[in-house]
Amino acid sequence: MLKGFLAIASLACAGAAAAQEVGKVGVDWLGNDIVIEAVKDPKVEGITCHVSYFDRGVIDRLQKGNWFEDPSDSSISCRQTGPITIGDIDLGEEGEEVFKQGISLIWKKQVVNRIYDKSTETLIYLSHSRQVQDGSAKMSLTTVPLYGQSVVWAKGKPQ
Repeated sequence: MLKGFLAIASLACAGAAAAQEVGKVGVDWLGNDIVIEAVKDPKVEGITCHVSYFDRGVIDRLQKGNWFEDPSDSSISCRQTGPITIGDIDLGEEGEEVFKQGISLIWKKQVVNRIYDKSTETLIYLSHSRQVQDGSAKMSLTTVPLYGQSVVWAKGKPQ
């Protein structure tokens, strides 16, 4: 029930990439799972990120009394999966949001941000949760080096 609501809520997030579930591993008899989703960067063709997160089952929600959210834990790995073409990406220090989905009934979000490190010609992808208060320090980081790759920049390579 909650996942259905969260899926609908995540569709309302315009501009972010859509995730495709590619795996689900049961971790106990309470219905808790680790879900693995593939996310294609909407502004960088040829990059696919795989994000995993914990999906709490109904029994676990009832036992712990926290019905409306999943843990902030996530893991990410991004790789080149085709020719790389970089569109109009944000080159600022905070980068930009590539993917966002709800992991609570209302406020808590799982987010993937992309940051370009010009000095090393590397795309950095950061998976973390965002909350209104009591932000979580749980995060995961992956990089895709562009150095030596045949990369097409739609607006020209940044100098």
